[in-house]
Amino acid sequence: MRTTSLTPTAPFGVLYAWHFDNRRGSTQPVGQKRPNPWGLHDLHGNVWEWCQDWLAPYRGGVVIDPQGPISGLERVFRGGGWSFAAFYARSAHRWGFIPEVRGNGLGLRVVLAPSPP
Repeated sequence: MRTTSLTPTAPFGVLYAWHFDNRRGSTQPVGQKRPNPWGLHDLHGNVWEWCQDWLAPYRGGVVIDPQGPISGLERVFRGGGWSFAAFYARSAHRWGFIPEVRGNGLGLRVVLAPSPP
């Protein structure tokens, strides 16, 4: 498995994500970094984003858009935060906490999906 090192000076870490080395001491307003190819800002860094999935190991094999179990003890959060190293500012990096956990480094993204035609 090939991994890519993410450092504060790597183009991704500087252009797309807020993390420990460029955080300015707290969260930052959305839109100050470049958007991803789908036009979404701040999917990496700034705040960890709560996800719908419950935390559990993924099943083996090749899976596209894996789904977590339908219940569990901890919810997944992804993407790194302003008080963490640049390495964690990746959507592939996931942790879990009980849903009652709160903090200024945790958030969520509200998505409005288009209605079917």
